[in-house]
Amino acid sequence: MIYLKTDEEIELLRENNILVSRTLAEVGRHIRPGVTTKELDKIAEDFIRSNGATPSCLGYEGYPAATCISVNEQVVHGIPSDKIVIKEGDIVSVDLCTLMKGFNGDSAYTFAVGEIGDDVRRLLEVTKEALYRGTAQAKAGNRVGDISAAVQDYVESFGYGVVRELEGHGLGRKMHEDPGVPNYGARGRGPLLREGMVICIEPMITMGSRAVVFERDGWTVRTRDRKPAAHYEFAVAIRKDGPDVLTDFGIIEDAIKKA
Repeated sequence: MIYLKTDEEIELLRENNILVSRTLAEVGRHIRPGVTTKELDKIAEDFIRSNGATPSCLGYEGYPAATCISVNEQVVHGIPSDKIVIKEGDIVSVDLCTLMKGFNGDSAYTFAVGEIGDDVRRLLEVTKEALYRGTAQAKAGNRVGDISAAVQDYVESFGYGVVRELEGHGLGRKMHEDPGVPNYGARGRGPLLREGMVICIEPMITMGSRAVVFERDGWTVRTRDRKPAAHYEFAVAIRKDGPDVLTDFGIIEDAIKKA
């Protein structure tokens, strides 16, 4: 069932999503060679709790951490570990959620660690641009397929893969609500976008084949060919006059520049 939110509820969702952006910025300030993903997870959890929220991921269907931190060929849902040490040239995707005042925030950002290859940097740029292009279609009267096609058409024009097994979703009192928001599909298809819907748009894009493997830990998803993957995510409220983006990447990118 799709739940339409009131203006007041959307503002509570915005408050959560700004906190998610601030948390991603705080984590981003600490991403450097020699740091473990477990250390980054603790930084995120402490920041979330110090701001009056709880980490929605922790305990979700048994998930053991406050964040999902995925490195290089890991697409999503990487479990933070003291055995995973960040290195120069890595890319690190951090996906996290907050719960505050009865509503959730959810966003993801892929960070470059020092100097990365031009081909990897291009993957990050294209994935982020695909997010923006998909978001531009998130307006009342369009359909989910308009978002999906905008993402797919753009990234596949560069020869990249679009992960099929995972998708975006609705957001509200629950971390995952209807409708699903795939990153591939046909324009004019799928659920109608109505004012008051809040959705997460999150391209998960691979440099090579779109095929993925689900690791034995039950959570981590990586590319089958072990080529890099990128992941960015916005929370967006549907409005008559266009998308209302509740996430603020500007907070994250300002932090990166100052780090």
